[in-house]
Amino acid sequence: MERRGDIEVWPTKRELSRRRSAGIEVVLYWCDTTSAVTLFVLDERTGEAFEVEVDGAQALDAFNHPYAYCGAAQAA
Repeated sequence: MERRGDIEVWPTKRELSRRRSAGIEVVLYWCDTTSAVTLFVLDERTGEAFEVEVDGAQALDAFNHPYAYCGAAQAA
């Protein structure tokens, strides 16, 4: 939550894109209050998942190659 004057503003996570293939789901989100872009990946077969913040300029690359960014999630 963020406070703007006397008003409390709840961040809204907006889905930019989603894809699913071979049991892997990849979702790209954008937070409207912080402009943060996050990548969420779920392996539906194993139940393993990770979410990592990515630079907006690399969002499309992260969406297309999510496992290249999973190291950042494990380091966090």
